[in-house]
Amino acid sequence: MIESLEGHVAEHLSLLTPVDQIWQPTDYLPDLTAEDWSERLRDFRESARCLPDELLVVLVGNMVTEEALPNYAVSLEHIAKDPTGAGDDPWATWLRGWTAEENRHGDLLNAYLRLTGRVDMRAVEVTIHHLIRNGFAPGHETHPYEGLIYASFQERATRITHGNLAKKAADRGEENLAKICRKIAADETRHELFYTRIVSELFERDPETTLMCYRAVLKRVVIMPGSRMTDGRDPDLFEHYGDVVQRTGIYTSRDYASVIRHLNNAWGLKDRSFGGKAAKVQDYLCNQPERYDRLAEERRGRPTEELPSHAFSWIHGRSVGEVRRGPAL
Repeated sequence: MIESLEGHVAEHLSLLTPVDQIWQPTDYLPDLTAEDWSERLRDFRESARCLPDELLVVLVGNMVTEEALPNYAVSLEHIAKDPTGAGDDPWATWLRGWTAEENRHGDLLNAYLRLTGRVDMRAVEVTIHHLIRNGFAPGHETHPYEGLIYASFQERATRITHGNLAKKAADRGEENLAKICRKIAADETRHELFYTRIVSELFERDPETTLMCYRAVLKRVVIMPGSRMTDGRDPDLFEHYGDVVQRTGIYTSRDYASVIRHLNNAWGLKDRSFGGKAAKVQDYLCNQPERYDRLAEERRGRPTEELPSHAFSWIHGRSVGEVRRGPAL
């Protein structure tokens, strides 16, 4: 089935932007070859001073996740099946093009953080090293449909995260970071469109299997790509980073629900006809957005559980204020 989609994949290779037309990280950084480079760098660093520690933590966590790109490319290789690494079939062409475009995201965020001087880059580099070495196991290794469904979900979730961080940065007056995050979010939108359309075609050709795979992905709860991150000091680093992401409103369970709702609509789930067990699975999937919305409302009405602040090596061991678990989810 995956091989039979090659023609469909080929039709959507236009979602990759030609190298001579796409942006590059240098376009959003101070030109260090200019005669007035020191003034440009000074202004760049001054603009970043307005970012609070909590947004720096979110930004570093996002960047570390982007930098673990080798793991995600390996994960998708079981779909592309490009043993030579230079195949010209549509799947291989897409995977390499997608990887090349995604590679710029980590490069740009890494350079931004390094030039601002706001974080401990060695601690960040150690975290990246650990994450790539620890690997990536989203749980869909046994079925390629699940890998494509996961990619559809994750691309949209990443777009939302970068987009929301752009808004927070702009609100603080840091337009340089806002522009960077908007550009990355725009890339994720194109990539999301590719995977979503491919899964739509799977629903047309093999609807029941695709439905069951969609259920399998959501049943496990979609595992975030950076879930195995550690800085070698904090064994619960990803959980603590996640607390800050939720607390700042960068990505919450409402966003999780919105992604499911969007995919259900994109794949016309409510309008499809299934019988027996598949019909029950269809109802389950269609009810998931409302389920997460209800959970968010229920938690909003509960007493907030106050957790101790978390210290992050990324920001020289400083603690990010009181983290509250409850209303955000």
